[in-house]
Amino acid sequence: MENIIKAERLKKNYSSFNAVNGISFAVKKGEIFGLLGPNGAGKTTTIRMLTGILKPTEGEVHIGKYNIQKESMEARQIMGIVPEMADAYIDLSAIRNLLLTGELYGIEKEKSIKKAENLLKMFHLYEKRNQKVKTFSKGMKQRLILAMALMNDADILFLDEPTSGLDVESVRLIRDLIRKFNQEGVTIFLTTHNIKEADLLCDRVAIMNYGKIMAIDRPEMLKSVIKKTSSVEVAFKNLVEEKVFNFKEIIEVKKMGDKFQLYGNKMEDIILFLINHSQKTNNEIISLKILEPSLEDIFVKLTQKNENF
Repeated sequence: MENIIKAERLKKNYSSFNAVNGISFAVKKGEIFGLLGPNGAGKTTTIRMLTGILKPTEGEVHIGKYNIQKESMEARQIMGIVPEMADAYIDLSAIRNLLLTGELYGIEKEKSIKKAENLLKMFHLYEKRNQKVKTFSKGMKQRLILAMALMNDADILFLDEPTSGLDVESVRLIRDLIRKFNQEGVTIFLTTHNIKEADLLCDRVAIMNYGKIMAIDRPEMLKSVIKKTSSVEVAFKNLVEEKVFNFKEIIEVKKMGDKFQLYGNKMEDIILFLINHSQKTNNEIISLKILEPSLEDIFVKLTQKNENF
């Protein structure tokens, strides 16, 4: 499958601060690619360089067959962009915002009206089409901004934290629409610090911290290489203290509400230890299950400050 986004040796320096420090990666046509990392990792700076908003200190970006620095107008014709801090014109109606976007892309008026109406229906905003955007909730505004980015039939959609701070209904709708557009052939590049979102949506994930990319792979492949291959989640009828789990095969214990998550290498030995403890103390096990490593485990491991990579 051909690459539709290619970043080579990208750097962005601000005085003595390296926001992005020499990263290279490629995104295949038709995939959902996630850039995952904590706040301040360099995700927004990266997406701004990919979309031509920021000029890199070093390196190159190709969008399709275009070099974003040398052919920015051509590159922008095939992309839709939803920046993290984007906003619509609040004193205009929803449909007027979309039609104005259509004018900026040079779309013929009748086609623009039809496209705008279809998008408003898709984003559950059609009944509010003539209302001014300043009356909209944050979730409605975000849906409208995403619709605006799709007015030009983009081949690539860049989304910077698309569901951050939104209500549950808007988050669910936006995720469903991201999948729908991707199934129709749109390549999606999204940044997020939401591990669940990356796991649910992305074909591949790049984990970023301190301006560097720590790993790139499919979420399931990343999970499979972590040293802590799995864990046991257990809950007893009578609450127990963490010190109960002093057993050589248990290398880490996490309290999760009224349950404990136990990490180790030999799950069968840990389970046997738990059963023996239950019998000796007459404390019934009410929940016991083996958990595969999560993307969160990978994320925490790769973004710890003192980790040796």
